[in-house]
Amino acid sequence: MKGIILAGGLGTRLYPLTHVSNKHLLPVYNKPMIFYPIETLVKAGVTEILIVTSGPHVGQFLGVLKNGKELGVTHLEYAYQEKPDGGIADALLLAEDFASNENIAVILGDNTTDANISHQIKEFTDGAMVFLKKVNDPSRFGIAIFDKNHHQKVIRIDEKPKYPESDMAVTGLYIYDKNVFNYIRNITPSLRGELEITDVNNEYIRNNKLNHSTLDGFWSDAGTFQSLFQANSFWAKKIDSK
Repeated sequence: MKGIILAGGLGTRLYPLTHVSNKHLLPVYNKPMIFYPIETLVKAGVTEILIVTSGPHVGQFLGVLKNGKELGVTHLEYAYQEKPDGGIADALLLAEDFASNENIAVILGDNTTDANISHQIKEFTDGAMVFLKKVNDPSRFGIAIFDKNHHQKVIRIDEKPKYPESDMAVTGLYIYDKNVFNYIRNITPSLRGELEITDVNNEYIRNNKLNHSTLDGFWSDAGTFQSLFQANSFWAKKIDSK
């Protein structure tokens, strides 16, 4: 299985910090933010990785990551998303050639977790898997809605709902089969002009091909000042306690 890290966008919610750096290179305690998703993939045995990035600071990745060997990456590639506001699914589409019809593990570059997903990686065969986590602010995320009669079945995912019917967020961590790229080509931009990964996941649901797993341990994105502070606080305590 190959790994895709989506590290594009302009990081406008973190201005003025991101005027001078790509969001995913900002520090989370003692290392750049993007080290965390790389370590999540490598720990799960995924060591061939593509980083999709965009914006004015893309060259900084080479100086920080080099060829990835220091982090356990055996093969590292980069892809450039020309439209940084095109959406997560638009960025993922750039990974089609790299994927070469293999299954892929996808993680957003601002996600940090200490969960071990190696079991799910090894057991995955086809379809899609999303990783869920209970959150206090569900209106910020894609939210999994469950069948009221079969509570373990996700029947749809609502993107940033104003009135959430669940508090189980779809984290920025996914596993997909090769069909994901066809699904992306078949969706249309949302009202905000983006190709939404939630629409892709709902396509898998319509085809009865989406499974889910709950992340054990800590998980947080780091795309706002509050969540960036939360991530820093957690990792500072975890690392210093060793």
